[in-house]
Amino acid sequence: MRTSAAGRVGQYAALLGYLVFLAFPFLWLVSTAFKSPRELGSPHPTWIPRHPTLDNFRQAFDEQPLLRAAGNSLLAALAAAVIAVLIATPLAYVMARQRTRLAKAATGWVVVSQAFPLVLVIIPLFLVLKELRLINSLAGLVMVYVVWALPFALWMLVGYVRAVPGELEEAAAVDGAGRLRTLVSVTAPLLAPGIVATALFAFITAWNEFFFALVLLKTPEKQTLPVVLTHFIGAEGVADLGPLAAAAFLATLPSLIIFAIIQRRITGGMLAGAVKS
Repeated sequence: MRTSAAGRVGQYAALLGYLVFLAFPFLWLVSTAFKSPRELGSPHPTWIPRHPTLDNFRQAFDEQPLLRAAGNSLLAALAAAVIAVLIATPLAYVMARQRTRLAKAATGWVVVSQAFPLVLVIIPLFLVLKELRLINSLAGLVMVYVVWALPFALWMLVGYVRAVPGELEEAAAVDGAGRLRTLVSVTAPLLAPGIVATALFAFITAWNEFFFALVLLKTPEKQTLPVVLTHFIGAEGVADLGPLAAAAFLATLPSLIIFAIIQRRITGGMLAGAVKS
């Protein structure tokens, strides 16, 4: 009993340390966003601003078109997430149910493709989009995001599909349900948590992406939020720290809000799936 209690204490301590490690950059970012220029230049930084101010947020909105950039990022991320899930879901179902060599080879290729560095694909990708006249367009950027997120989304959904017992579909077929009715009424509700988690992954990946947006988008009116954040850094590499921290803090809020809303649905869907199975 003592060993078990000590093990639990160690696990909780390790988890707490990990949470602190993850939360430290975000908490420091929030603290910096509300500090005055005098505090930011102090040789003795503090966690809590002595004189909190909103001037950094005002300056950030005055200097850069954050709302327009956020709208571009939101449009690209939502479109990429929806399209990636719509493509990956039926493909994942086929790959999970058809245990053939081709399906196994496709799964292996999906995993290996994630190891390719961006610099290997950016030049041929740029040339292809140039031929399609999709350079400097959000449509072209969405296509890139979909292609980039699709392999991992497919790999995630294959695991979720395999977790759904095939006996449930067989039982529905015995009861007289057709293939489409079985997929809609039996399989889809159990896959809902996986679909939501995959869509969230695709959205966050596209929302935070910087390299493709930097190369493919040229005009300021179409640039996404990560690219606009770099404008707070001067030509000599000196960052306007206060406004940069304020803008970066605002850029993290959509992901946090969406996750806070969706995580309840993920948990609820998992519990519902457990009851149905």
